[in-house]
Order: sequence, then C-alpha cells, then structure tokens
Amino acid sequence: MTTQNDLNHTERQEDFIKSLVAFTQDHRASYWSGSLSQFLERIVAADPRGAARTSHQYMWDMIRWMGGEDEKGKFRCKLFDEELFGVDESIERVVDYFKAAAAGSEVGRRLLLLLGPPSGGKSTLVILLKRGLEEYSMTEEGAIYGIEGCPVHESPLHLVPHSLRPRFRETYGVEITGEVCPHCRVRLENDYKGDFLRMPVERIFISEAGRTGIGTYAPHDPTTADLADLVGSVDLSKVAEFGDEGDPRAWSWSGAVYAASRGMLEMIEILKVKREFLYLLLTLTQEKNVKVSRFPLIYLDETILAHTNLAEFRKFLQESENEALLDRMVIIQVPYTLNYKDEARIYKKLISSAAPAFRQVHLDPHALHAAAVFAILTRLHEGEDKEMELSKKVRLYAHEEVDGYSQVEAERMKQRMPDEGLAGISPRFVINALSNAIIQSNVKSLTTMDVLLALKDAIENDARIDPKRKRKWIDYLVLARKDFYNRWVKEDVHKALFVSFEQEAQDLLDKYLDEVEATLDNRQIKDPITNEERKPDERFLRAVEEKIHISDSGKQSFRQEVVRKAMGAFKRGEKFTLDSHAQLHNAVQQYLFEQRREVLRLVSSSARPDEEVRQKISVVEKRLVDEYGYDGHSAREALNYVTTLMAQE
Repeated sequence: MTTQNDLNHTERQEDFIKSLVAFTQDHRASYWSGSLSQFLERIVAADPRGAARTSHQYMWDMIRWMGGEDEKGKFRCKLFDEELFGVDESIERVVDYFKAAAAGSEVGRRLLLLLGPPSGGKSTLVILLKRGLEEYSMTEEGAIYGIEGCPVHESPLHLVPHSLRPRFRETYGVEITGEVCPHCRVRLENDYKGDFLRMPVERIFISEAGRTGIGTYAPHDPTTADLADLVGSVDLSKVAEFGDEGDPRAWSWSGAVYAASRGMLEMIEILKVKREFLYLLLTLTQEKNVKVSRFPLIYLDETILAHTNLAEFRKFLQESENEALLDRMVIIQVPYTLNYKDEARIYKKLISSAAPAFRQVHLDPHALHAAAVFAILTRLHEGEDKEMELSKKVRLYAHEEVDGYSQVEAERMKQRMPDEGLAGISPRFVINALSNAIIQSNVKSLTTMDVLLALKDAIENDARIDPKRKRKWIDYLVLARKDFYNRWVKEDVHKALFVSFEQEAQDLLDKYLDEVEATLDNRQIKDPITNEERKPDERFLRAVEEKIHISDSGKQSFRQEVVRKAMGAFKRGEKFTLDSHAQLHNAVQQYLFEQRREVLRLVSSSARPDEEVRQKISVVEKRLVDEYGYDGHSAREALNYVTTLMAQE
C-alpha cells in the first residue's frame, strides 16, 4: 500500500531530477579552441570587455550574476543566502570591495583580509566565492580564455605586442595589461617562430581541484615552510631534457600563485606565514608581479583573499615593522552574529549536515533559539543595567520591539561597542554540546531544558574556560531561560490550551482600546446589546496594565501612546493587532492566562487524571504537536514546566 510519505518522497526525487536538468541547461558550457587570430575575430570582436576583464572584474561579474534585489530593492548576492547568516554587513563590505576593485580603484591593489573569531564564517565566505567562480565559468556569461598549455592560464591578449596595444584600445575600447609569461615566450619562439597569431587559445574552466583559477595555501611549520609552495622551484627531472635550470620549461609551475592566476588565491591563517611570504604576496597584489630566480618578473592577475583569527592579528599589530604591510591590506571584520534568530539558523544548517542519527533527534521549537540567546549573551558587553540591559539588547539586535528603545538606538549601541561579536561562544561549541547530549543520553527527543543543561555541562567541563567566566556564562543560561524560554513556552501552552486564543486575545485588545479611547475622551460606552451607557471600566484597564507593571502615575502616558499607535495603523490602512504593540501583547496574554490559571492546573498537574482530564491533556498535547512543532515527549514536558512556573508565581 502506497503511503503519503512514499508519495512525498517520490515527488521530492522528481523535483530534484528537474533541478539537475535545469542546472545543466543553465551551465551548459561550450568548449572553444583556436588560434589567437581566430580568438580576436570571433571572441574579442563579439565581447571585447569580457575577453579583457581582470580577475577583480571577473569576480565582480560573478557576484552580479549571482545577485538580485532584496525586498527594499537593494542589491544582494544570493551566493551567501543559504550558508551565511547574521553577517550581512561583512558580506556587503566584501561585495563593495570587489565593486570598487573592478572599477579600477586603488583597493584593487590591496590584499583583502577577513578578520574574525573561530567558526565565524570567514572560511565559508571564501569557499562560497570559490564555488561561485567555478559555477560562473561554466556559463556563457562567465566564458574565460587562456593560452593553451600556459602554466598560469594567462590571457591570450598578452600576446599582442606593446606597440600595437594603443591601436587595440582604439579599436575595441579596452586596455591590455600584462606580459607574456616566460614559459609561453619560449614556446612562441621555438614552436611558432614568433608568429603570435598562430599561438593556440582555448576556453578554460575555473576549478580548484584542477588547479585552474583557484589556489589555496595553508601554513604549516614556519621553520620548514618553503617559498616554493607559492612560486614553485626547479624541476630537476627536466633540467637534463632542456639543459638549463634557467629554461622556463624546466621550472615546476606548481606553486599556489600560478594555480590562482586569472581567479583567486586563498591564504589560510595568513599571519602565521613568514614575513618573506607576506612581502611576496603584497608585491603580487600591488604590482601584479612575482620574481623568482633566473626569470624576469612574472605577471600574474589574481585576487588575493586571506583570513586569520584575532589572536594572530593582535600579535601582528604589536610588531612595528608590520605597519607597511598593514597599509597594503583591506581588513574586513567577520564577527559572530548578534541576532539570535540568525544564530539559530546557523545551528539548523550545521545539524542538517550532521550524521543521520543526529538529524533524526527531535528538538522542541525553542531549543535552538534558547541556545542562540545564550550564545549572543556571551558576545555582548554588559551595560549599567546588567541583566535587564542585556536582555533588551538581545531583543533589539533581533529586531524585536523593546519599550523605550528603537532600532536606531540598537545601531548606536553597535557603534559604541564595535568589538561586540568578536568573542564569546562559537556555533561549534553549541553543536558540540548538543552532540554530547544526544550521544550520552541516547534519546530521540531533546527539550529546551535538556539543551540548556547540556550547555551547562559543556561549560563546567571545559578546561579552557576560567572559573570566573564559567560562573558568568552559567548565569547567562539562567537569563536565557528566565527572560526568553519561559515567555515562549508559556505562550505556546496558552494558545494550545485555548483553541480560540488568538481571537480571544484580539477581542480583548479591541475591548482595551475602546475602553482607553473612551477614558481619554471622557465619554461613556454604549452596551451593544442593551444600548445602555456606562462609564469606562477602569478596573479592567488597570488589571491589564498591571500585568506589565504600568504604574498608576504612568497609566495616562501609556494609554496615550497606545492610542497614537492605533491611529497610526488606522491611517496606514492597517488593523491594530497584538503585533502592533509588544508591551500590550504581553499584557493581554498574561491577562487571559490569569483568567484560566485553574483550568491549566487541572489539565497539566493531575497526578492520576480521570478520563475527562486525560482527554483535555490529550487535546492540548496534540495541538502542541500539530501546530507548534513539539513531539509527544516535549509537549508533555512543556505542560509540566509551565505548571511548575505557575506554582512559583
């Protein structure tokens, strides 16, 4: 018998096959080869700019090809959308760097350095750029050509003699920059007798695995690191064949800078390399040349993108002789996100790539968000108000409404504390704690409390964390539970317990607004059924307002603010809802909850429930499962937890 799950699985398979077909159609690259003469006639004549673009221009074209507009009409590179969360400002700065470099500004002569804490997204950003280059080169828009057999896949236009380049510029409207590499110069003389128009040209495809257009260098022991890893060395096996160590054909062109020519060179943990490596790279960035023994300057056009952590950067800053090097770098910070919602998306991404046993464990709907709140708290600086201030900052940074603050204030706080997000808990720490909790308990369901306890255990058993910081971070776990999880789980249980909760809450909000308007206008309210008039119900208004600690002296200004927001919504053609006022939202929920406190106690705390109570419990649990993302275990735990909270209030 075919089940619905079987049908859904089949549909997913069919959709995936369709996406593969669409991908191959969009990336159906046609190989081309011919002589330089044919290249000029067919390729350059059709698209002079495309044939002559630099590595920075090619990177910028790829970013634009991958781009689109967000909901505000602003350019957004979709390359990063599914992998990087909460680092939009850093991504925008990287995009701006390539835009400026492609336009020919001086930043194109600077090494781009990504700086940030471990597991902050630096490596992922670079990997995505590399994958984007590979994909773009497979499209017609991303067609790129090189001299066939050239070890640095250089532009065929380098073959055009300098004396003819001004006429080339007049004819095609683009500039030729660069020199023929020593290897191709020897081939040109020996194999083609100097007839550059006969030199073979081919379309190349950028590939990290194929060492074409992408090079990667990772540092190892500085005492044994060899510059040959970057620029190559003499190939002794070929010296006997060509008879001279100075023959370019006897040189091993296996260095990372040659692989990266026409594309991008990634330097991992760049500040760990020897200073001579840095000077070579910065000269390559500034002058687009490298110098190796026995050869003239070798022209290489490539983007150098490096990344390092804060500890290495701070050590680098302490050495005065590094000032000149720093002056030739564009440094972009990639901090941890300060938005707990984006942080939770990072966890989901990491979980989706984990082992099946991990992915199959059910997490209640607030587990990752509560862990994310804790992580954000460790990355913030405490203000004068300490715990209350931190909670407000977490909510503000997540673009939530906070009484007395605006999003403008949130931006000001970030500017006053620019190093927030450069330290604290990493996403990897949270995922490791989750993994340990699953492995040790061998469970199929984790609640938010399970996750918070797993984080507490991870902190207490981590020898790298000093005792003072351990105590502070455990306090942050308590804060995440009290100020965030308690509110979320109570709201879920409220709604699950009362099927018409949303409508009841909206009706109560409308009633509160009617009573407030009548009070401020000093008029009476007419009963819709009896048509009798009565005074506004001050007792009801205060019962709602006291839930959020509005004092008697402050009630007038609070009510005026509510009415102003309601009028503003009305003028915009919008309905004034619970989402229109965060404080009033909480007050209405708590008021309804108080009215039904006894019902909740009956449903969730009977030691030996009778059939009627058991049915009520079943209905509440089912709604938590069907509509709010719980499973049976976490739904029961949520009910028990909320009951415990009620007993403490």
